[in-house]
Amino acid sequence: MSTSEKPQKISISFHGGQVLAARVKPADLKTLQDALGKSSGWHSLEAEDGTILLDLGRIDYLLVEREDHRIGF
Repeated sequence: MSTSEKPQKISISFHGGQVLAARVKPADLKTLQDALGKSSGWHSLEAEDGTILLDLGRIDYLLVEREDHRIGF
């Protein structure tokens, strides 16, 4: 698997404080980012664990974690 296809860890925060963590392919992340900027309603996101249906109007933020090399735990 090339670096450009490697799933990225994201966290999606919703109104009320709930946070959902997932690992998604870069293409699926780009689709979600585009949807957040342009529309409301429901969006289907393919993650490693399955399909997530998101209500775009209830999302507070999207955190995309960096893939920095870490030493230790």
